[in-house]
Amino acid sequence: MILYNTLGQKKQEFVTHEAGKVNMYTCGPTVYHYAHIGNLRTYIMEDALDKFLRYIGYDVNRVMNITDVGHLASDADTGEDKMLKGAKREKKTVLEIADFYTKAFFEDCKKLNIRTPDVVMPATQCIPEFIEMVTVLLEKGYAYEAGGNVYFDTSKLDKYYVFGNQTEEDLAVGVRDSVEEDEHKRNKTDFVLWFTKSKFEDQELKWDSPWGNGYPGWHIECSAISIKHGGEYLDLHCGGVDNAFPHHTNEIAQSEAYLGHQWCPHWFHVLHLLDSTGKMSKSKGEFLTVSLLESKGYDPLVYRMFCLQSHYRKPLTFTFESLDNAVVAYNKLVSRIATLKDEGEVDTEKAQEYIDKFKEAVGNDLNTSLGLTCLYDVLKAPVNDATKLYLVRDFEQVLSLGLIEAAKKIADAQADTGASDEEAQEIEALIAQRTEARKAKDWATADRIRDELNARGVVLEDTPQGIKWKIVR
Repeated sequence: MILYNTLGQKKQEFVTHEAGKVNMYTCGPTVYHYAHIGNLRTYIMEDALDKFLRYIGYDVNRVMNITDVGHLASDADTGEDKMLKGAKREKKTVLEIADFYTKAFFEDCKKLNIRTPDVVMPATQCIPEFIEMVTVLLEKGYAYEAGGNVYFDTSKLDKYYVFGNQTEEDLAVGVRDSVEEDEHKRNKTDFVLWFTKSKFEDQELKWDSPWGNGYPGWHIECSAISIKHGGEYLDLHCGGVDNAFPHHTNEIAQSEAYLGHQWCPHWFHVLHLLDSTGKMSKSKGEFLTVSLLESKGYDPLVYRMFCLQSHYRKPLTFTFESLDNAVVAYNKLVSRIATLKDEGEVDTEKAQEYIDKFKEAVGNDLNTSLGLTCLYDVLKAPVNDATKLYLVRDFEQVLSLGLIEAAKKIADAQADTGASDEEAQEIEALIAQRTEARKAKDWATADRIRDELNARGVVLEDTPQGIKWKIVR
């Protein structure tokens, strides 16, 4: 597989430490609120990468943390803990907030066909590992105590800005976060490994440590959890592009100082989902969730398709108009698959040709858009239905759009419509044309198609799953 590496800022062959095996880490959610669809774009693309690696034969061990303590409102180690902020907002305990929003996150993932990672580890269950790692960093001279907290000393590194496109001026704490710098830091880029009660008296979750009663910094969590469950040599680290600095930069600094060797050679970052105001963010107040999309009648898997139609290294702008376009494309795709008959023998030789094309397309820097093109090519290909269905099922191991299940529902519904297969295809095509005409505000065309459908005795019903129909003779 060829995959872009943020660490070297180039596409390169993906090579693992141990042949045939991938130790993969993905930064999990901070569970103080619902995930918005911008967050979930990252998890969808990470899921596609995970599934494609398995599809081409890798044994993947994917680890993900759950941040239920330690993530402050500012990347500069300032402001209140996000979990405490959520608890105050809803008048619940931090652990109640964490439990509720962890479950909500995985419910959203289920709706989007995102596979649960092999290891899911809440930060609060790894306190001894954090303390051990901080202890070693102090012993090695990479950390220091000041003002009751323990800091990582970035001046001990030969290179701190490892992702290449960063400058000290651009990423200065005061510039980035508009906050005063911590007076206890020796260098403005130093970061907290362990907070104590001397700084956060109202912190709900605290643990005893050699440095006082306190709690871990956000960055130490991912390093320790990754090393515990993925070993000393990580093959692939994933996350949103906003994590590259400072979170991933700090992970590399502390992990390699702790281990004494390179930790993770390959970094995968997904670019932002944008709305009309720019980057989608919880801090803006109102934000889009999967549940909100469902309340407006959208199938979550249509949003997954919307994401797969774009490349993960390009910003993606969300509008409801663009999501409507994805609805039309998804429904056409499902309707076409619903017409296929699972009869006859699979042409394995022809099938392998299309599988090879799919692997080549998606294997070029996770190009899921070209993967979808391969699927369309299959449906137009001069092969029998059995071969087409075989390939749809094969590609779905990666795309995970629920196409076979959705097509079966349509086929089952059409069995009660009183229409022949040929007539059903014609009606589906007319309904799709009417939908596009209405979107374009071409009311004359929409009315004409409606009248034609009425003349054929077709009764339409709008549902959250799309338009259903039947013929009334």
